[in-house]
Amino acid sequence: MASPGPLAGVRVVDLTAMVMGPYCTQIMADMGADVIKVEPPQGDDTRYISVGPVRGMGGVFVNVNRGKRGIVLDLQSEPGKSALRALIEEADVFIHSMRAKAVARLGFGYDEVAAINPAVVYTNCYGYSRRGPNGDLPAYDDTIQAACGLPYVQEQLTGEPQYVGTILADKVAGLTALYATMMALFHRERTGEGQEVEVGMFETMASFMLVEHANGAMFDPPLGPAVYPRTVAPNRRPYRTSDGYVAALIYNDKHWAAFMDAVRPPWASDLYATLERRARRIDAVYALLAETLAQRTTREWLDLFRELEIPAASLSSPATLFDDDHLNAVGFFETVDTPHGPVRFPGVPTWFSRTPGRVAGPAPELGADTAGVLDELGLTPADANPAGSA
Repeated sequence: MASPGPLAGVRVVDLTAMVMGPYCTQIMADMGADVIKVEPPQGDDTRYISVGPVRGMGGVFVNVNRGKRGIVLDLQSEPGKSALRALIEEADVFIHSMRAKAVARLGFGYDEVAAINPAVVYTNCYGYSRRGPNGDLPAYDDTIQAACGLPYVQEQLTGEPQYVGTILADKVAGLTALYATMMALFHRERTGEGQEVEVGMFETMASFMLVEHANGAMFDPPLGPAVYPRTVAPNRRPYRTSDGYVAALIYNDKHWAAFMDAVRPPWASDLYATLERRARRIDAVYALLAETLAQRTTREWLDLFRELEIPAASLSSPATLFDDDHLNAVGFFETVDTPHGPVRFPGVPTWFSRTPGRVAGPAPELGADTAGVLDELGLTPADANPAGSA
C-alpha cells in the first residue's frame, strides 16, 4: 500500500517513541516515505496505553505508526548496533526521541551517524533543547503544557489551572519536527549537505503560545501584559441557545454590522461599533451576545449565521467527527484492512494535485518486518538479534 506521495523514495530510520516523533514520521509515511520504525524488544510504550484489538496494538499506537515498517533491534547489543549502522547507510533521515545523553551512550549521536552517512538529515526530538540547563530533563506533554503557560491561560477561563483536553504539546512539536526535517531535506536537495536538526517541545510550545500572548510584553518597555485578552475572556465559550449550544465569532466590522442589522438587540450601541472598541470591552461583548443567543434555537442561529456569512458551527465530539458530512464528502476517512480487521483511519488533511498522500497502510506488529528489512541489508534476524528477539 505504498503511497505515491511527494516523499516517495525518501527513507526514514525512525527511533522515536510515544507521540511527538511518531506523529511526525506518520505524516512522512502517509506522504510516501519508507519509514522504518526501530523498536526495542519490549516495543514502544504507546502500544500498550489504549484499547486495541490485541495486546500491543492500541489505538494511539496504531494511528501514529500506520504505514511504517517495524523492526526490533536490541541497541544494547553490538549486533543490534551493527544492523542500525547498516540501515543508516541507506537513510535520508535519521530521527530519534531519546534524551541527548542516552543516544550518545548508544553511540548514535550526530557525529557518529554523519560519519556513516554525511548526507543524512538527523533530527533530534527533545523535551528541552540540549543547549540549555534543562537539556537532559525528562518531559511529557503535561509537563510541557505547564512549562509553556497553558494551564495559566486555562485558569483565566475556568478559575483554576487545567491542562487542555488533548496532547497539544506532543502534536504541535511533532508537526514542528516535520517541517524542520523537510526544510533540511530541501537544503540537501539543493546543496547535497546533510545536517543536524533539533526540535525541543518546550521551545516549540513557548513559540506557539507567544504568537498572540506575547502581546504588549514584546515591546521595550512593555506596553501591556503577556496575554491576549480575547482568548482568556471568561465569557468566551460556546453560546447556550434555547435548545443547546452554538459556536460563533461575530468578529470583524462587516460581520458585526450584519448581525446588528438582522437581530437589532436592545443593547446595540456605538460603544461596540468597531473592532477596536469591541476589543477593549471584549468580555462584556461576549456576555451581551450570550444573552441574545439564548433566545433562539441552535438551528435558527446557524441558519442566520450562514445567511450572513458569519463563522459559526454546532458542537461536535471526537466520536461525531466520524459521521461528519463534510469530512465524509471530502473522503477524509480511509478504511484499511489489517490482520485484526478493518480500521477506519482519520486520513491525510492536505491535498496535492500531482502527488497526493494517503493512509500508507496498517501499523506494524512488533518486529513484523525485521526479517524483510534485514534481508535488504544482507543480514538475517540472527545476525542482528542473536538472542532470538523478533
